Amino acid sequence: MIERSLVIVKPDGVERALVGEILKRFENAGLKIIGIKMVWIDKKFAETHYAAHKSKPFFKELVEFITEGPVVAFAVEGVHAVDNSRRLVGDTSPHEAAPGTIRGDFAHISMAYASKKGLGGKNVVHASGSKKEADEEIKLWFKKDELHSYTTVHEKHVF
Repeated sequence: MIERSLVIVKPDGVERALVGEILKRFENAGLKIIGIKMVWIDKKFAETHYAAHKSKPFFKELVEFITEGPVVAFAVEGVHAVDNSRRLVGDTSPHEAAPGTIRGDFAHISMAYASKKGLGGKNVVHASGSKKEADEEIKLWFKKDELHSYTTVHEKHVF
């Protein structure tokens, strides 16, 4: 099933110059970048983005972290884009993320674990957790005219 998902390279990933590597992993996995932007979001936008976590103890840390520097948000499209993006990203907790996943290779510590231990969390990237979440997040982050439709050479050969 062809679907879309949102991915955000968080401030730690931008600061560590991981944007290109992360984009490459998504493209190499057959997911097509259909929209991309670099922004420095404010607290209100961050609270809207993380609204589903408002009641969780680490909500404040999530908001503070994602607003501490610029992020790169991109929308991907492809076969099972949500599940495939989550597999590429890896487990939220870096110590549980498999080697070869983005978090397994690059993340320092998860926000939830960091909150419990009073530490700063640095897990490099966000990816939509469900199709519904992906649709909502893409609408929040991108205007319709910022998303592009095109055919990749891979699609021409596969489909």
